[in-house]
Amino acid sequence: MARRVAMVWAAALVSGALVIGSGCAGAPSPSAAAASVTTGSNPSATAVSAACTVRAAGMNLKQQAGQLVMVGVTGSLDSREAAVIKKYRIGSVILMGNYTGGVSQVKAVTAAVQRAGKNQVLIATDQEGGLVRRLRGSGFPTLASAATQATWSDATLSSKTRKLAKAMAKSGVRLDLAPVADVVPKANRSKNRPIARLGRGYGSSPATVSAKVTAFRDGMTSGRVATAVKHFPGLGAVTGNTDFAAKVTDTTTTANSSLLRPFRDAVADDADAVMVSSAYYTRIDAKNPALFSSTVIGLLRSWGFENVVISDDLGVAAAVSKVPAKRRAVRFVAAGGDLAITVTPRLASSFTSGLVAKAKSSPAFAKKMTQATARVLSLKQSLGLITCG
Repeated sequence: MARRVAMVWAAALVSGALVIGSGCAGAPSPSAAAASVTTGSNPSATAVSAACTVRAAGMNLKQQAGQLVMVGVTGSLDSREAAVIKKYRIGSVILMGNYTGGVSQVKAVTAAVQRAGKNQVLIATDQEGGLVRRLRGSGFPTLASAATQATWSDATLSSKTRKLAKAMAKSGVRLDLAPVADVVPKANRSKNRPIARLGRGYGSSPATVSAKVTAFRDGMTSGRVATAVKHFPGLGAVTGNTDFAAKVTDTTTTANSSLLRPFRDAVADDADAVMVSSAYYTRIDAKNPALFSSTVIGLLRSWGFENVVISDDLGVAAAVSKVPAKRRAVRFVAAGGDLAITVTPRLASSFTSGLVAKAKSSPAFAKKMTQATARVLSLKQSLGLITCG
């Protein structure tokens, strides 16, 4: 949920004063962990819990890698999916497919996931409204599409998402990969496949989109569900869908574009998480897709965002299909990301082994892994899933 109470960074992570050896980062001293550091341009942004920083630093590389990967579970948890969670110490799961059996059905699935993950798993899904609703049936309020939500008052939207969040929390789902903060320019409405054509956006006005994103998040927060604002830096100015097209490109958005306002405002309001897209943004970084771009993710961090950066799917999405599986999570974390999604659990082995191997060969990358792990743990702690200290 939105963590609007300021926490602190451990000075050891900021200064790089971690001891790396034998595949495990040494914990900073209590005095260093308690130090406060101000970063970025947004002084209200939540920094990582000092206790979670210490816990992350005390984990071995395999444990850290497991915290940085989110795998898909489709339908009821099967034996193979459960085995992946256990073997690779996976810390997060995304529910895929459509669950139509209501709160009781989803609760049974999430309980099984928690048993496999020792009751410390962050469970997420896509529950935007309209066509994108994984959770349906008895107990789950029906939420209209974002295009319809945009016609409601902010108070109405918050009220409706609060009711939905309460049902989600009751079912064991504590992170909603929503709302969509992408602004679709008027001239691109008829061409925009991933957002406008599916009714997933709040419109063409950055101010309106920002207000609705805030209202959606406020309702979720009050219902004890965290949100991941997506798809940074926005899919409103593209035409193709990154799930099906190999190189979706935005030639419009710049680092100072008004299209970024909903994301910037969400960061200022201490967003729990931001999802980064797999499209290319030629006027920000023409060489790398956003989720592999230190420039794109660095833009978020330059605003003072110290919470979790989540990738769009790195498993079956066409946009990353040519990148070897062992390199996908590595490139994401190296660029500044935290939580890499693979909707197909069979890639958990490649993702985690790739992370571990890179950390063993690069102290700089090992430091990034520890920082990313601390951010993920802090999100879990804010939701009451774990206690770091």
